[in-house]
Amino acid sequence: MTFLLGLLALLGALAIAIAAGSFRVVKEYERGVVYRFGRVRPKPLRAGLTLLIPVVDRLQKVNMQIITLPVPAQDGITHDNITVRVDAVVYFQVMDPLRAAVDVQDYFAAIGQVAQTSLRSIIGKSDLDDLLGDREKLNQGMELMIDSPAAGWGIHIDRVEIKDVSLPETMKRSMSRQAEAERERRARIITADGELQASQKLAQAAEVMAEHPAALQLRLLQTVVEVAAERNSTLVLPFPVELLRFLERVTTSQPTQSLPSLSIDPPTAPVGGPAAVPPPVADAVRVPEEALPRPARASRGFMPGQCG
Repeated sequence: MTFLLGLLALLGALAIAIAAGSFRVVKEYERGVVYRFGRVRPKPLRAGLTLLIPVVDRLQKVNMQIITLPVPAQDGITHDNITVRVDAVVYFQVMDPLRAAVDVQDYFAAIGQVAQTSLRSIIGKSDLDDLLGDREKLNQGMELMIDSPAAGWGIHIDRVEIKDVSLPETMKRSMSRQAEAERERRARIITADGELQASQKLAQAAEVMAEHPAALQLRLLQTVVEVAAERNSTLVLPFPVELLRFLERVTTSQPTQSLPSLSIDPPTAPVGGPAAVPPPVADAVRVPEEALPRPARASRGFMPGQCG
């Protein structure tokens, strides 16, 4: 009798355990896919308390939230032959839990592999400038490449984002030099443009001052005030331009006087003889013989080879 009571108690506890295991709770963001004798039920279970037939039914829960899947960094060569390392993030959501549970073994791994291959393909088709500056277009292209096979699995790709693009150190230095040269070119263009505009304004100011001479005097006084405003040792002496113009007119009005050209060639007479003087100069410096002193008159008859 005691044995029978123990057996009944054991069977009752087993029945309670089986009954308790038949009740399952499906959360709001989940859907339950029920397999009965291996065959999937046509409608997934929604949120709430669910009763399953023990030993007959098996429940698989599918998350319906938007899932964030990081894509490992992929090494690739761009279209312009530059080695880069790119990683990305994929956001996807299960739209059909039955197809996601039945048509693909592990949709997490499947989406991850498709994302990696699509990222490598995008790297090979794109230039480095596109990877760095036009990521929105690349994100859309990669989203289309992943969404095409995922649609057959009941999964919708919400968006794809390229996170980071790693470049070699040599390429970083080259890009730094290029950016520096570009900045220098812009600075030179801006400086030249400023000088051009300043020259145009100065030309206009010169025309106004030419029409109104008083404006030049006012500008001169303003310059003197600006120089005197600072405490320095600069001495400013205004010099009227009209005086310079007057001196220039006086200088150009005087006739130029021509001076006679004098020959300064050395004498051509032999050594010890009288010096040959050109006729114009000789006439100008001729002296009467009586006015010469005696030694000089005696020396005029001296010829080479004579003794005194």
